[in-house]
Formats: sequence, C-alpha cells, structure tokens
Amino acid sequence: MLVTSRSFEEYEAFFALTSEDLAGAVLDCSAGASGFAAVANARGGRVTAVDPAYDQEAERLGAAASDAATRGRTILAEHRDHYVWSWYGTLERHDELRQAALAAFLADLRLHPDTYVPGSLPDLPFADDAFDLALCSHLLFTWSNVFDHAWHEAALRELLRVAREVRVFPLVVQGAGDAVPFMSSVLDRLRDLGHQAEVVDVPYEFQRGAHQMLTVAAARTSA
Repeated sequence: MLVTSRSFEEYEAFFALTSEDLAGAVLDCSAGASGFAAVANARGGRVTAVDPAYDQEAERLGAAASDAATRGRTILAEHRDHYVWSWYGTLERHDELRQAALAAFLADLRLHPDTYVPGSLPDLPFADDAFDLALCSHLLFTWSNVFDHAWHEAALRELLRVAREVRVFPLVVQGAGDAVPFMSSVLDRLRDLGHQAEVVDVPYEFQRGAHQMLTVAAARTSA
C-alpha cells in the first residue's frame, strides 16, 4: 500500500466536513502521510491518526511518501484525461497541496508523535466509542480488488465500534473507477445490524465517477 499525503482542504471536500464535524474527537483511519491531523489540531481540533506505517521512523515515512508522490505525479501527467480537474484547476495546484500536506505531517509527527498511532483495520487499538467521527480516505472500497467483502464488513464494523459516525471516500475501485460489486450487500448487512447507512454526494470529484461518500451512523446513536 502507498503512503500518500493528502491535505486538510482535500479532506474537507472528500467528507463535506463542517466546523461542527470537527468539534468532537475525530479519527483519521489509515491516514498515511496526510496533513489533516496537523492542520486540524493546530486549529483546536482533536484528531488522532492511525496507520500501520507509523511503526516506522519519520525519515522512512517521509521517503516513502515522497516516492509515492513522484509516482502519482507521473501517472497523473500521463493520464490527465482520466481525471476531473475542476476542483484542483491544475496539476501544479494538486502537487502544491500534496507537498504542503507532507511537510505539515512530518513536522507534526516530530512535535506530537502521540497523535500518530500504529494500527490497522480490522483491529484498531482504541476503546469503544473513543471517537465521535471516523474518516477513512482511499482505503475501503478503493482497494476492493485487494480486500474482499468479508474484510470490508469487518473493517466497517470495527470503525463503528470505535466511533459514533463513519465516513468513507471514495466509493469506486482504484484505477478504472469501476463500481464495487459487493457494496450493496455490505450496506445491507450494516442496516440489518441497525446502523444507518447512506451514500451522499460531496463537493469533490477527481477520479471520474468518484463524487460520493458513505456515511454510517452507529446503531446506538439512533436509539
């Protein structure tokens, strides 16, 4: 899996985040080298980031993220027509956001290492109801060609164990942007368990067709 750097501004758009959403305890799950926690916490937020890559030293993490950014930039430059550029405007603006996000992440990792917790789905190192909101960017459903139906169900149930609400973006398979074949059955299972699951539009589209997120309110909050 790539260690990617995404910005606070991108997270706001991925998940249609409001100031109210960020007022509580927030989990960024499989955060990679995202700058989201760094910026949110500097503004008074309470964000915790979790990722299996956090068992590495900062230098190795930075190198891995830089390598991923270089490879990603090459792919984007070669396949610009596969993407929607209305949100970023230019490839250069895309690069600027990612580079700034990586710099913010590395600086914050050194200053506040306790914000960055090693861990991975579907077994997170947090207590029940530890967070008001969990965000999962570019893992669930994106990698459905790698992780199967059972893994996705277990991962979502684990996120709902530790958070009262879960938001997932995007909802298409990486690369071609195909529909996820087992998404409807995963959502049906969550609803059978009493959770409130809904697919909603967000103010962001980059990969063609990826303009929706999944929101799930845990069953205990709807009683």
